[in-house]
Amino acid sequence: IAEEGGNAIVLSLGDGIRYDSHPEIAVDGAWTPAELRAEIARLRGIGIELIPKLNFSTGHDLWLGPYHRQISTPVYYQVCHDLIAELGQIFDQTPWFHLGYDEETQPHQSTYEYVTIRQHDLWWRDFQFFVNEVESTGKRPWIWSDYIWDHLDDFLERMPRSVVQNNWYYWKNFDLTVDPINAERRGPTLCEPQPGLTRTRTTPFRAYLELQRGGFDQVPTGSCDVADDNFPDTVRWCKDNLDHAHLLGFMQTVWRPVLERYRDRHELGLEKFAEGRAAW
Repeated sequence: IAEEGGNAIVLSLGDGIRYDSHPEIAVDGAWTPAELRAEIARLRGIGIELIPKLNFSTGHDLWLGPYHRQISTPVYYQVCHDLIAELGQIFDQTPWFHLGYDEETQPHQSTYEYVTIRQHDLWWRDFQFFVNEVESTGKRPWIWSDYIWDHLDDFLERMPRSVVQNNWYYWKNFDLTVDPINAERRGPTLCEPQPGLTRTRTTPFRAYLELQRGGFDQVPTGSCDVADDNFPDTVRWCKDNLDHAHLLGFMQTVWRPVLERYRDRHELGLEKFAEGRAAW
């Protein structure tokens, strides 16, 4: 990554750290805080900033162990406070903190045995709690932005502009005239009010423009998970269509475990990252 000009890794820590505040969360073989500090220093030495991520979406919080089933309770808030505060100290020089917060929907949990979905004001109250906790450590909150896809007006009205937006779009098409057709094929994500619902919608692709309209800072996200060339295509489109003053960078994702059998996908991800950087 460093050789290709990359300068940051967002690391999803989850239960892979034996936190001093809550060691009960950790899996066997989890790193100690001292080991994590050593890795932060090692990567910083080769020009890569390690950015902490704890995903507090109820669709991606199995890492919380027993607290995963205590969402929005006093115990939950205390545990989350403790973890964010501890990571704030470990990542003392890192200016960002990724909160995840993606895919908290019924379709994403349709195969789960235990389903928890926050909605309406509870979603926003809990989200503001996390924003406050991160900002209390001196860091800037950062989230996946897909909540805007199904709650356009609410998002533009209530989302703090201090939060870095990590919208993601992984498909091939970058033609705005074709986008509604593709969106309709994928499901109900068209840019119009839906009957019987008090929410408006946009599409994953068009959300980049909606976030720009709202004045947010963005880190657009591409991936070789669905389409090999999506990342360089994302960079080219954003370069031509978005305000550079609000583009903080770009993220490339692979969505494969860091295991030998997926080496080819990770190497492809780096190759396409390099193409995108050259295009910029």
